[in-house]
Amino acid sequence: MAETPDHAPEAGTRWFGLWDAFFAVSYAVTTVLLFTSAGEQVHRAVAMAALTLAVPWYAAMGRDAMLRQVGEDHGRRSVVFSVGLFLLFSVAVVFDLASSFALFAVVPMLMMSLSTSPAIAVVTLANLMPVIVVWLRGGTLDRDIAAVLPTSLLGIALSVMLGLWITRVTRQSRERGTLIDELRRNRERVARLSREAGVAAERERLAREIHDTLAQGLTSIISLVQAAEAGFATDPEVARSHLGLAGQVARESLAEAREFVTALTPPVLKESSLVQAARRQAEGLVAQTGMRAEVVVNGNERELPMAVSVVLLRSLQEAVANIRKHAPKARSAEVRLLYGTDTVRLYVRDDGPGFEPGERTSGAKGGFGLPGMRTRAQEIGGDSTVDSAPGRGTTVEVTVPVPLEDTRAARTEDVEEAGEADEL
Repeated sequence: MAETPDHAPEAGTRWFGLWDAFFAVSYAVTTVLLFTSAGEQVHRAVAMAALTLAVPWYAAMGRDAMLRQVGEDHGRRSVVFSVGLFLLFSVAVVFDLASSFALFAVVPMLMMSLSTSPAIAVVTLANLMPVIVVWLRGGTLDRDIAAVLPTSLLGIALSVMLGLWITRVTRQSRERGTLIDELRRNRERVARLSREAGVAAERERLAREIHDTLAQGLTSIISLVQAAEAGFATDPEVARSHLGLAGQVARESLAEAREFVTALTPPVLKESSLVQAARRQAEGLVAQTGMRAEVVVNGNERELPMAVSVVLLRSLQEAVANIRKHAPKARSAEVRLLYGTDTVRLYVRDDGPGFEPGERTSGAKGGFGLPGMRTRAQEIGGDSTVDSAPGRGTTVEVTVPVPLEDTRAARTEDVEEAGEADEL
């Protein structure tokens, strides 16, 4: 996502509306004071006109510059605005001293528009404008100037303090806005990287599964078709036999593909629980092999997060597929689900011939099903183990953490993904 300099100023617009209101109130009060002052009508009109021009000058030049420049390098636009504002204020004060009340709005704007040192100098000069005007009009030091000077000096002190405080608050607001925007971008970046990592891991798993199933089936089909083409002229019966075998392999590959796509997001979890899905797996194993299979549940069965249910069901499917493939002569199999306080365990046992776990878990002989099972469990903080040896059967154990507060997690997203898998 591209980074733009406008995000941080946007954070300041929320509080800047209060400043707009303060500016409007200051202008209104100063205008009322000019209406009630004892000066000449023409002078009052000129002063009010100068202050009124300051309103569009602020809207056109000052507001945007103040939002963007506080805490950064102050550009030409801010300088132009400050000079124009000071001149308009000076004209108003020259024609009517009551205009000096506008300092409440002029000082903060100057402090927010300029760097600290130039701002203090200009603010000091603005506060001294009433004293300068009285002196230019011939006021005496002991009476006229002495009456105005304390107010101007106090105004200088308060103006500097107020301006520094406003500058600090504005800078902190901008820094906070920048930090929030940076955190948002980092969060989006982490989420994107997590999705990409998940997609890459799933893509690798799919590639291994396809290599062990569909790719091998297609290779067999190509070999059988080529053998049939070569034997049509010399031995048609053998050629027809090869084509029949090719059709059988094609049907088996199609069945594997359908089961594989369904396994991506098991639709059985949409309308049934994990225990019901496990019983269906056991029933299918009994129907296909004739062995005895049962499902045992220990602990209090409860609803699980969809991610946990998918991991356990796919692990069960892989274990059952291995029993059909590697232990078709086993007499019995057992599926056990143990619901603990903060974990759920899946055991799948059979009394088949067994094997050396290092052979199949490494991918050398038995494909990538068992390593994939372990990887899938580790992705949600769990683990998977295989205990087997020649002549004493096989036990697959998958343990996943399920805190009690997570058991009622929403399943909407996973249900939608399951619907997408159904469309395939």
